[in-house]
Amino acid sequence: MSEIRNKAEQIAQTLSDKKGIDVTIIDIQPKAAFADYFVLASGGSERQVSALVDSVEDVMEPQGVFPKSVEGRRSSGWILMDYGDIVVNVMTIEMREKYNIEKIWGDCETIEVN
Repeated sequence: MSEIRNKAEQIAQTLSDKKGIDVTIIDIQPKAAFADYFVLASGGSERQVSALVDSVEDVMEPQGVFPKSVEGRRSSGWILMDYGDIVVNVMTIEMREKYNIEKIWGDCETIEVN
């Protein structure tokens, strides 16, 4: 298993441990050149979305892993963290239903998160 996949799984586990809803990893390598994995999670409120993003940063930063960019405001309902090979999308349930990323990338492998 690749180091990148291990990091994606670590991020997903962090989101799951912090009560992220429907945490999912999508392997987009066969279809995208910009990243290898999407990690998706929903929060029940904008406050929870913000807390989930903070928890990912808290786990990655001590390892020397920092996002290249973070898009979206804490009040927007959707925050995207670009870690290069891994793109983390944390959003409210409503935003996730609206944009339906899983359907767009539905022909890619989904990795189970315990």
